[in-house]
Amino acid sequence: MDLRNVIEAIVFVSDQPVTVDFIIQVLKKTQEESAEDLAPEKEASYSKEQIRSLLNELVDKYQSDIYPFEVKAVAEGYQFFTKRAFYPYVKQATLQKNKKRLSKSALETLAIIAYKQPITKAEAEFIRGVSCDYAIQKLLERKLVSITGRSDAPGRPLLYATSPFFMQYFGIKDVSDLPKLKEFEELAEDHLEMFRQQQQEEQTPNGSEEAEEITQQSNGEGPQSAE
Repeated sequence: MDLRNVIEAIVFVSDQPVTVDFIIQVLKKTQEESAEDLAPEKEASYSKEQIRSLLNELVDKYQSDIYPFEVKAVAEGYQFFTKRAFYPYVKQATLQKNKKRLSKSALETLAIIAYKQPITKAEAEFIRGVSCDYAIQKLLERKLVSITGRSDAPGRPLLYATSPFFMQYFGIKDVSDLPKLKEFEELAEDHLEMFRQQQQEEQTPNGSEEAEEITQQSNGEGPQSAE
C-alpha cells in the first residue's frame, strides 16, 4: 500500500488539521494492531521530513483545476478544503440538507430557544410540555444553537441560545428580525414565571408554611396560651 495514499486517506477523513506527529502516531499504531496486509510498510520507520514531504506533494497535487477541493497547511497541520469558487454551491447544499432533516420537535424547541434565549433545557421542556433532550442534541449537532453559560438556578443548568449559524440558516441579521409573536412571548413568560416559582418553592419547601404561621401570629391568630 502506497504511503502517500495512506496519508491522503488520513487527512481526508479528518475534520481538523492533521499534524505530522499525528500521522506518525497513526502509522505506528496501525503497524502494531493491524494485519500485515493492512499496514503500509510493516516494521517501517517514518521521519517527520518524509511525512512532511509527502504532505506537500498532496498540496501540489490538488492545486490542479481538475479538483474542486485542495489541501492546505493550516494551524500546524494539513486539511482538505473546498476551493473558494465552489463555496456558494457547497454552502447552499449544506443548508438544504440541514433544512430537510429538522423535525417538528426540533423546530418547536428551536423557536422556544430563539424567543426566550438564554434558556435552560428544563425551562424549554416546561414550555413545550415534553422532553427536549433529543431535539436540543440535534440542534447542537446542526450548530443552530450553542451553550452560552450556566444559570443561577439550583444545579447551575446549562443555558442555550441561538448561534451565528442560526442567522445564516434563516437569512436574518439578528434575532430582532424574527417575527413578533406577542401572544407566544406572553404565554411563554407566564409559563416560565410559574416554573421558576415552582422551583423556588421546591428549594424552600417549608417557606409557605412558615410565611403563613408568621401572618397568623401577626394577626393574633396564633396558638393561645393556657392562660
